[in-house]
Amino acid sequence: MDAIAADLHRYLQEKRESVLASLSGLSEYDIRRPMTPTATNLLGLVKHLSGGELGYLGDCVGRPAPVKLPWVEDGSIWDGADMWATAEESRDELVELYRTAWRHTDESIELLPLDAPASVPWWPEERRKATFGSLLVRVTAETAHHAGHADIVRELIDGRGGADHEDIGDTAWWDTYVARVRDAAERFRPA
Repeated sequence: MDAIAADLHRYLQEKRESVLASLSGLSEYDIRRPMTPTATNLLGLVKHLSGGELGYLGDCVGRPAPVKLPWVEDGSIWDGADMWATAEESRDELVELYRTAWRHTDESIELLPLDAPASVPWWPEERRKATFGSLLVRVTAETAHHAGHADIVRELIDGRGGADHEDIGDTAWWDTYVARVRDAAERFRPA
């Protein structure tokens, strides 16, 4: 594995772990409930990222996923079925699916050079051709993006900030900080 691939792999793994850490200590209800107007929820993010890794860094690079995803097979992915957990899908099942995706991706990173050819069948014909490296960057960026969503959703659920929350300040520091931000915003509240 070259140095760039190793760096991407490290960043990807840090964000994968951050996403799973967002589930820690929460009830089944809290990890499933929609927390935004578009129904973003923690377990749905895990499910979505699993499919992304298996698709982009498996199927698209000639390494078919070791599991079939029902929401891909039946086409319901295009209706958002990968963004939430059904009542029949358990936390353990979806976390293990994500870990399966990790293992499969990690094998791809070990086996493939960054310039290995790739093809994304769901992209427009004129843009389908890619490389493993470009898809690894895409998945790493998407995982980081959704890890940020997971941090915010977790904070909305129980007030627990992201991994570096305590590194920045204690409860008193955060209370003071939030008050300063609120005071600045209040100057612009419509009358």
